[in-house]
Amino acid sequence: MHRFYISEVSGDTCKLSEEESKHCIRVLRLQENDSVEILNGKGKRFSAIIENANPKACLLKITGSGEEAPPTWELHVAVAPTKNMARMEWLVEKLTEIGFTKFIPIECHNSERTVLKRERLKKIAIEAMKQSGRAYLPEIEELISLEGLLHKYSSFTGQKFIPHCNNSERKVLSSVYQKGKNALVLIGPEGDFTPEEVNMSINQSFIAAVLNEATLRTETAALVSAITLKIFNT
Repeated sequence: MHRFYISEVSGDTCKLSEEESKHCIRVLRLQENDSVEILNGKGKRFSAIIENANPKACLLKITGSGEEAPPTWELHVAVAPTKNMARMEWLVEKLTEIGFTKFIPIECHNSERTVLKRERLKKIAIEAMKQSGRAYLPEIEELISLEGLLHKYSSFTGQKFIPHCNNSERKVLSSVYQKGKNALVLIGPEGDFTPEEVNMSINQSFIAAVLNEATLRTETAALVSAITLKIFNT
């Protein structure tokens, strides 16, 4: 069944956005009385039928609804965006498919990108949510400095990790994560975190971690971290 996203659904009818309406009617060629599913990104699912197949404002009639329990834990992934934005879009897509809570772009000393189109990443997340059928839309935050993030998340309830490649003491991520705990993972740029950034993070209760013996690209490291933590909570 085809899925669509509407952030707020109330009453017996609702309308798709102009973009979603065009995709529904012009691209997918759905017609009146065809069944669809609506996701609000907050845990609710709605079954509906097309009442008016208008390609600019498709009207839907709600026929049923259900609610999915919220996740029992949260996964926040903070990443220094790569110069190639397509790699970040791919990362957001895959993180959404496997399920995570929040994406936080961070600016570090060795960052290659300091400008980010947040709305573009949110659109990628919405499409991935619809494709995978997940009920919760992850938050996409504005770009923030590493120092700003450390301050903002100083009282984060859960475990905080900073995988890096510097020659200092690190623990294997899978060996120190405690099942069920909320998690925040920092992933540095291609040039990695500086030793000063690592020490600054450790001073804010982050655990220095290692993922495996290989040196991973930024988006790969972020995805491996997320999958490693998800395995414990599946």
